[in-house]
Amino acid sequence: MIHMVLAFWLQHAPVLSVLLPTFTAIAMLLLGEPAGASAQASGHVSAAVRRRRWLAMASVLLGAVMAAGLVWQASSGELMVYQLGEWPAPFGIVLVVDRLSALMVLLTYLVAVPALWYATGGWDCRGRHFHALFQFQLMGLCGAFLTGDLFNLFVFFEVLLIASYVLLVHGQGRERFRMGVHYVVLNLAASGLFLIGVAMLYAVTGTLNMADLGQRVALLQGDAAFLARASALVLLVVFGLKAAMVPLYFWLPATYAAASAPVAALFAIMTKVGVYSIIRVHWGIFGAGAGEAALAAQDWLLPLALTTSVLGVLGALAAHSLGRMVAYLTVSSVGTILAGVGLFTPATLSAALYYTLHSTVVIAGLFLLVELMAAQRGEAQDRLRPAVAVREPLLLGVMMIFGAASAAGLPPLPGFLGKLMVLKSSSGLPAQAWVWSVVLLVGFFTIVGLARAGVVVFWHVQPEEHADAQGSGSSPKLLTATWALMVITLAMAVLAAPVKRYTDDAANQLADTSAYVRAVLGSDAAGRSTTRPFDGSRAEPAPTQETPR
Repeated sequence: MIHMVLAFWLQHAPVLSVLLPTFTAIAMLLLGEPAGASAQASGHVSAAVRRRRWLAMASVLLGAVMAAGLVWQASSGELMVYQLGEWPAPFGIVLVVDRLSALMVLLTYLVAVPALWYATGGWDCRGRHFHALFQFQLMGLCGAFLTGDLFNLFVFFEVLLIASYVLLVHGQGRERFRMGVHYVVLNLAASGLFLIGVAMLYAVTGTLNMADLGQRVALLQGDAAFLARASALVLLVVFGLKAAMVPLYFWLPATYAAASAPVAALFAIMTKVGVYSIIRVHWGIFGAGAGEAALAAQDWLLPLALTTSVLGVLGALAAHSLGRMVAYLTVSSVGTILAGVGLFTPATLSAALYYTLHSTVVIAGLFLLVELMAAQRGEAQDRLRPAVAVREPLLLGVMMIFGAASAAGLPPLPGFLGKLMVLKSSSGLPAQAWVWSVVLLVGFFTIVGLARAGVVVFWHVQPEEHADAQGSGSSPKLLTATWALMVITLAMAVLAAPVKRYTDDAANQLADTSAYVRAVLGSDAAGRSTTRPFDGSRAEPAPTQETPR
């Protein structure tokens, strides 16, 4: 029986990673919302609520196990292509599992499991259909990471965004609704630009399969190549907004700060969908072998990334609340990641992937920690001003020090290792001085900003006679979820060598676009490929060939 289940999973693993949260969400909707669920944030919890929580947790735990299986399967280097409806690419829709997509699915669940466990401490009962929306969000994330088709990337983008719209305002409140309107309007505009970029690319290639696009873009010349480069820049704007890259980052700090803690923690992976899409499109389609459209984003991506990192940390220094400070650190971390991507070498991309793992988990943990501290500071909540002393200064202080040290990149935590990898991989490249200056400066200002926040929270306390009544200590469930993310961070430092080997292999696999084409389209199509491994330099135009009709 176990052998049959394992064989079934090995055959259908990609689509099952999308179907599991989908079916779980549908089951949640069919079960209906328990009567009075929104009033059960504290106090007695009904049996119906407990059943829904156990079902949701069982689903994400199973999803995490399946994601680990995808990473184990992808680590061999063999790409797994799943043809929906058994229609071969590029005519049918395909899901593709390579090292990068498997890693991103696993990262999604590493954040989702603690975030959902934290939410079951009461946040899931402050609004309707929390668990169904959470599962739809996971469906969109997994689908976006696994799809091999550009239009279906748009579809999964919309699924995860629609779920995020409602999750953002979960628990209600004036500030959440206000930021929700901004969030919806900006993302609808980005979705319109996404369709325009996809339409432009389809107009000159006649396909939207990513492997096929990589082949056909390399053959374009003249006006067709110019239009393809224009579409690449339009898509960079779209993905840059999703990733919160300068100048399109202004929506994120207030939005993430307004969201509930478990939702903000899950949203830590949302910006990485934008980063992932930039990698897929600008490495796989508009990479060094894309002929006249090669490296269309090279002149823009690195300067924008470094500027994003600097403005993000300056925003953190100027923030007047813990939530906004962590949100700005999210922006700064995206800039560091995109700097590695924008250098267009496998070594820098590998360093960026390692730093992506670290920054996503740490930021998610800090969002949960902020609410733990805010709940014990009376009316001040997370605002950086003198307030009542927290009830658990030792426990929360240790967690704050650990999170701050990791976010700032202090040794021997993975933040230090990730930044060291970025610095080492950029050595000898033309932009080395800029990358080193920005990464080191941002790390220093991150330490300053987090130290300032720690001083205000733990030292600038009101005298007892003027203090408001203190709240109770943190529940074991909330502490367990927060510590889980910090333990994952520590594990990344202990297992740095095997994780780095995996990211090295993932970066080299992305650079070898002919292998991706062979897996998706077959060996005959790969033989016509004009791609070659990236070396960090601008590609020369491809030899003249007949433009595909």
